[in-house]
Amino acid sequence: MFSVLLSLYIKEQPSHLIQCLDSLFSQTLLPTEIILVKDGPLTAELDAIVSDYAVRYPVLKVVALPQNRGLGRALNEGLKHCSYDIVARMDTDDISKPDRFEKQVAVFQKHPELDLVGAWIDEFENTPQHVLSVRKVPETSGEIYEYCKKRCPVNHPVVMFRKSAVLAAGGYQHFPLFEDYFLWVRMLKNRAKFYNIQESLLYFRTSPNMFKRRGGWKYAMDEVRFQNVMRKMKMITWGRFLMNVVIRFPVRIMPNKLREILYKNSLRK
Repeated sequence: MFSVLLSLYIKEQPSHLIQCLDSLFSQTLLPTEIILVKDGPLTAELDAIVSDYAVRYPVLKVVALPQNRGLGRALNEGLKHCSYDIVARMDTDDISKPDRFEKQVAVFQKHPELDLVGAWIDEFENTPQHVLSVRKVPETSGEIYEYCKKRCPVNHPVVMFRKSAVLAAGGYQHFPLFEDYFLWVRMLKNRAKFYNIQESLLYFRTSPNMFKRRGGWKYAMDEVRFQNVMRKMKMITWGRFLMNVVIRFPVRIMPNKLREILYKNSLRK
């Protein structure tokens, strides 16, 4: 028995939300409940889609926030409504592969000591048949811990975790664009056990706008601030902090098209 946690906000494309929800209700192992947080007011079309699916599928429970509070705060509120310790995350514009939950739950059943089970993701544009790249992440907890010092070690949209382990690490905290990475760092420092399935279990929607969002001076400075937080938490040393900044800062301030080429050809496989 497990929950699925979604956060929806006004800028989501209705067609993307429909694809997301359809993928959840087409699983070989169906979720016991789905908690969908409305992060502030939505468009009439999005509201109609949510209402329609809630009527068709009673396992879909809606939590409405009066104002947009940001992803981290919305997910924290949603976690309060998750009835089960095992919680699967997903973004409302992505598509889960049909056997995603079956494979993740099987790992939890075989290894009850685990606190988080992730996987790889297929990054696509327009349709899932147009996969541009695969974001691969390391497998074992020790490998994940070391990888975390350099890059985010878990693909947030395909993760399944124990609610108790997330709450023990302080839950999601407001750190725009780094909410998930910050959570993984705190969980790993809290000795949580991670595992990443070595295959893609989700289609992750991407576009040139995604690469634009991962650039600019503000993003660059926020990333420096986050790296400094990791240093203060003793996840990384001063040397690793400086190396990360030297490597990552130029990527954030380079032209968007160059950053897109770099991600597709060097940072993905």
